[in-house]
Amino acid sequence: MLLSSEGRRTGSISGGCLEDDIIAQARRTQDSGRAKVITYDTTSENDLVWGVGLGCHGVVHLLIEELPPRPVWAEVLRENLRKRVPTELAVVWQGPEGTRLGTSLAGNVRPEPGLTVFSQTVLPPTPLVVFGAGDDARPLVRFAKELGWQVNVVDARPAFATPARFPEADGTVVARPEEAVVRINPEADSVVIVMTHHYHHDAPLLRALLPRPLAYLGLLGPRKRAERILSDLATDGFTITPDMRERLHAPVGLDLGADTPEEVALSILAEMQAVLARRDARPLRERQRPIHAE
Repeated sequence: MLLSSEGRRTGSISGGCLEDDIIAQARRTQDSGRAKVITYDTTSENDLVWGVGLGCHGVVHLLIEELPPRPVWAEVLRENLRKRVPTELAVVWQGPEGTRLGTSLAGNVRPEPGLTVFSQTVLPPTPLVVFGAGDDARPLVRFAKELGWQVNVVDARPAFATPARFPEADGTVVARPEEAVVRINPEADSVVIVMTHHYHHDAPLLRALLPRPLAYLGLLGPRKRAERILSDLATDGFTITPDMRERLHAPVGLDLGADTPEEVALSILAEMQAVLARRDARPLRERQRPIHAE
């Protein structure tokens, strides 16, 4: 969570139950100029310390640090995001007396006895490529941007793939199916969906996309339609391996009973997120292991 000296806030730590005290603590840190760690312990059944009875049964160690106007690590992070490469950060939050607490680039922190460091890898935004600029793609793009993803929309129709129709998109590209994939050149971490609603557009797109080791590939439409496209590609001499079939999500999305474009978009993005996180999308009440990795 970032707090400005004027009181503006970006992001959050909790669902709103800790923020008021955090803001007060941050003001004290700004006055002193020294980073500090505060602890919120909600393990007690009678957790009434803050007068709200959180009952979360957990412990939060929170580092509050004052940032200079342009931290070196933030400048490197910005450049790495532009290049689409990960950034390794190291947050020193415990150490011997006199230890400087705070955030640095991982390479600038040397292991020392008694030093406790939180390591974090900041990945570039998930790249989503939407082939098809129909009306049903608009909520998909909008929701994906809410997730912080980088979204490009591709369509052969100049009147459809426009910034006016997709103001949230990072880019709109007009290209015929035969050249679209080469032009966009989605990398291995890309999430891709084909939703042109045109059989003769979907087939060449899938032909070009199936051999690529994408993080996710989905095709909108009924199962029979997908099977027909795959069958026609095979008849034309294109070899479809079992791995390609396994990686293709068709029909795309989770079974949420979706009907409207917004509901369908939610179904599709939910499946994409589950695949990226390597989860099976089952209800959390059925999960026997902790929700978050320890």
